[in-house]
Amino acid sequence: MAKIEILLPAMGEGITEATITQFLKKKGDMVEEEESILEIATDKVDSEIPAPQSGIIAKFLIGEGEVAQVGDVIAILTTEGEEVSERIVKDKFEVETPNPIQVDISLPTTPEKTSSLHTSKTKNGRFISPLVRTIAEKENISYEELNQIAGSGEANRITKKDILEFLENKKSVIEQKAPTTIPTSSISSEIKTATTSYTGDNVEIIEMDRMRKLIAQYMLKSKQVAPHVTSFIDVDVTALVQWRNKVKIDFLKKENQKLTFTPIFVEAVAKALKDYPMVNISVEGDNIIRKKFINVGMATALPSGNLIVPVIKNADEKNLIGLTKKVNDLAERARSNKLQPDEIKGSTFTITNLGAFGSTTGTPIINQPEVAILAVGAIKKKPAVIETPQGDTIGIRNIMVLSLSYDHRVVDGALGGMFLKRVAEYLENFDISQNI
Repeated sequence: MAKIEILLPAMGEGITEATITQFLKKKGDMVEEEESILEIATDKVDSEIPAPQSGIIAKFLIGEGEVAQVGDVIAILTTEGEEVSERIVKDKFEVETPNPIQVDISLPTTPEKTSSLHTSKTKNGRFISPLVRTIAEKENISYEELNQIAGSGEANRITKKDILEFLENKKSVIEQKAPTTIPTSSISSEIKTATTSYTGDNVEIIEMDRMRKLIAQYMLKSKQVAPHVTSFIDVDVTALVQWRNKVKIDFLKKENQKLTFTPIFVEAVAKALKDYPMVNISVEGDNIIRKKFINVGMATALPSGNLIVPVIKNADEKNLIGLTKKVNDLAERARSNKLQPDEIKGSTFTITNLGAFGSTTGTPIINQPEVAILAVGAIKKKPAVIETPQGDTIGIRNIMVLSLSYDHRVVDGALGGMFLKRVAEYLENFDISQNI
C-alpha cells in the first residue's frame, strides 16, 4: 500500500504557477499510469497532468479555478485503498466530482459588506482565486471594480496578470487626471465616440477566448515597446523549388516525412543569424543581451484561428533532415494542442509563413522580447530579368518576397538590410546537389 503525492511539475523557465482548469477524474476513480487526471493552464499553453502510476484518486487538494505553484501537491493517489493522512489535507477542500464546488455567490446588499472579499466569485459569476482576492484586499479593490475586469483565464476567470494590469491602468488614469478647460460639448463628443457599440439582431457578439486575449495583449505590447521598421526583398527560388519537387517523393518514402519549405527557411535564417549575431539579441532596459544560441520560433496557425509559436531549440546545430523532422513534429502537436510549455518558450528569432495562406508579403509584428521577425510570402511564377554572358533575357522564375520587421532601437536599416539580403542569398544559392 502506498500514497503518492501528485505535484504541479516544472513547466519551463519563467513559469512558476498554473491554473487548474478542469478535473478529468473524480475522487474514487481508478486511473492507469500516464492517464490524464486534470488540465492546467499557464499564460501561454494548456497541459494535462498524468498519473505517475496506477491507483485510486483519494483527494484533490486544489480546486478548479485555483492557482497552484510549481511543486505544490495538487492531488493524492493511493494504491490498494490506503487511507490519506488528515495532516496532508489540512486547510484544503475535498473534491468529490469534476465540478464540485458549491459556493454561495450571492453578494450582501448592504453597502458596508459589498467590498468584503470573502466569496470566490464576482457578482457576474467570474471566479476569483485566493491570490487575486489577497491582491484586491491589499490594494483596496472592491467587488464592483473586480466585476468590471475582463478575465483572461479559463471561463473568463480573473488571473493575477488581469488584476495587476487593472492596477497599472488605474494608476495611469489617476496620474493623467488634471484640470482642463475643454468645452463640455467636446467632452460629450469624446464620450460618444468612445462608447459607441453595435447591438441588435444584425450583429453577433463573440467574446474572445483566453488565447485570443493573450495574443491581443502581446501584439499591443510589442507595438508599444518596439519602433517597428520593415524591409522587403525579392528572392529567386527557382532552383530551390525544382530541387524540392525532385526529391520530395523519395524523401517521404525514405524518412516518412513531408519535405516542406519551412525547414529550408529555418536553415537559412539560422545561418544568417550566425553571420549577423546582433540580430539574435533582446533588450533589457539599457542593456543589449546577445544570445550565443539560436532558437527559431515558427508561427503556427491553429484550427481555432489562433496562433502559437513552437520553438526549434539550437536550430543551427541541426541538419536539414533534423530540422524537417522537428518542424513537422512541432507543427502537428501544436495543431492538436499537445505542446509542452517549454516548447513555446525561449525563441530568439521568429519566422511566420504568410505564403501558406496565399499572401505575397506583409509587415509582421515582432515576437517580444526578440528584435526581429521574418515573414515569407507565397512563391509565385513571375517574369524576371535573367542576366547571362550573352546579355539579359526575360524568363519565368519562381519569386518570393521576404519581409523583415525589426526593432529600430537596436537594429538599424543597414543591419536589417544586410541580414535580410544574407537570408535571400542562402535561399538563392541553395545547394541543389545535396542528397537527403
